[in-house]
Amino acid sequence: MTRTVSESFTLTHAKYLASKVTTDMWRCKQSYDRPSESEINNYGTELAILLRDGYVSAYEFGFQSDDQRVLSWRYVVQGSDLTATDDKPGGIVSNVDISKATFFNQMSRSSKWFALTEEERKTIEKDLPIQRITKDGPKDGLGYWHQDRQYSSNGVSLPRSTFRPYPKP
Repeated sequence: MTRTVSESFTLTHAKYLASKVTTDMWRCKQSYDRPSESEINNYGTELAILLRDGYVSAYEFGFQSDDQRVLSWRYVVQGSDLTATDDKPGGIVSNVDISKATFFNQMSRSSKWFALTEEERKTIEKDLPIQRITKDGPKDGLGYWHQDRQYSSNGVSLPRSTFRPYPKP
């Protein structure tokens, strides 16, 4: 007996992955009082919609000072097999001094996004809760990247890397 299963990545799968990222944002809010509740809801909605259609290549939020990362979480969209690791969200670094830092949230678009016409992109963007301005993100500050979690759903994974400052001597 042979059985073939064909599934596609749906809005339900995208919402599931976006919920993992927004849970990380909620934990960030608990530790650092940013982003706001409404921002988290808007970021999650935007991420789910754009993930569903394959328009995201990377997603990052965190804190920067003088255009350098102080503390940050980055998720890179990758294809994976259906048995990829799906960790619980959390494990957010706390007790980092962000008193001189500002919050940022950045999304990198995929090649599929750039294959759309300008008109198609504008049609999609007008219905999103976030209106983004294209700009370069912060550079790495005095710290290091550490891959610490992976979220996955139906063949799409989001490995999470955390940029954390070097320990004070």
